[in-house]
Amino acid sequence: MKTKKKKLNMVIAQSGGPSMVINQSLVGAVMTARKSYQVGEILGACHGIDGILSETFIDLRKVSVKSLELVAETPSSALGSVRRKPTEEDCLKIFDVLLRRDIGYFFYIGGNDTAETVHIVNTVAKKNKVNIKCFHIPKTIDNDLRQNDHTPGFGSAARFVALAFMGDNLDNLALGGVKINIIMGRHAGFLTAASALARQRPDDGPHLIYLPERPFSMDRFADDVKGMMEKHGRCVVAVSEGICNESGTSIAAQISDGEKDAHGNVQLSGTGALGDLLSRELKARLNIKRVRADTFGYLQRSFPTVASRTDAEEAFSAGEAAVVHAVSGEVGSSSIAIVRRESKKYAVDYTCVPLRSVAKDTRHMPAAYINKAGNDVTAAFIRYVTPLVGDLPVMGRLM
Repeated sequence: MKTKKKKLNMVIAQSGGPSMVINQSLVGAVMTARKSYQVGEILGACHGIDGILSETFIDLRKVSVKSLELVAETPSSALGSVRRKPTEEDCLKIFDVLLRRDIGYFFYIGGNDTAETVHIVNTVAKKNKVNIKCFHIPKTIDNDLRQNDHTPGFGSAARFVALAFMGDNLDNLALGGVKINIIMGRHAGFLTAASALARQRPDDGPHLIYLPERPFSMDRFADDVKGMMEKHGRCVVAVSEGICNESGTSIAAQISDGEKDAHGNVQLSGTGALGDLLSRELKARLNIKRVRADTFGYLQRSFPTVASRTDAEEAFSAGEAAVVHAVSGEVGSSSIAIVRRESKKYAVDYTCVPLRSVAKDTRHMPAAYINKAGNDVTAAFIRYVTPLVGDLPVMGRLM
């Protein structure tokens, strides 16, 4: 006679920067757990591991399906977020809370730093012989998680960027001059590169795209803009917040106040300093009167109604897959990775990869996606990103 497997409770939380579809992953995991005979209580920790330490939980079994469905379609982190790198002492306190509550599954939704947190918790758990399954569910608009073809949150943020550049291109067409937009992306240029989807006619912007993967030269930048002004009489520019000089030093970090988060990252977003610097340089070097700059900043993360349908569905499925793999007993603590199938029709699989292979370090735009001059993307990138963003509206023009 088989012994009935004991139900274990689970806790789920969100960490790092919010996104338009992070709640899809939350609800995907919760809905799947509610159907599982191996999961007891389902607790949502408010503000990540801070919520576990303070025992600030929401009973997610008591939340109605209708409410969960509404949360899934709502941007930002419904459970609240945090940027905290746990110490070993933090981990031991976390285990005390989890074991007292008979929690056997820990799910954490987030990006590179979140994956590092899960890896730390899992490593300390093994060291202390604490039997808790730790699963990382991917999320980052930067699209820089290793082992993943792309990550939940990127497709929707990329769609926002493309739509914003469509409108900005028309604004620039009407008034002329130079428009510079600073886009999120500390080490990877995927999101800035997505601005290229705004182009529908040969003269549409962005006319220039600068990514962290290529050294940025102010002299070359001025020459590039001058060339586009001569060609089109105007110029729209997409610039990643993480652009670096020839020595690899972040230009934005050089002019920032040095503020860092718990994982040691210098704050780049939330300031218009980089755009202001580039504007001043162009005015001084090229004598162009109308030069404007905007920093998209946090608007890219939680803007309502523009989420990519593909992104939303995949985010839900990533949360679903985490719970399925966790309760199956076939794999240990892992990170869920999205892998694109090699087929004509776009499709993906959700696989388990070691936490250490995703934690902390980032991936970058492949060289094949960046043009030789380092100021634009290639057709290969457009093919890569198009199915993630979905159909975009067609713009009408009279001139």
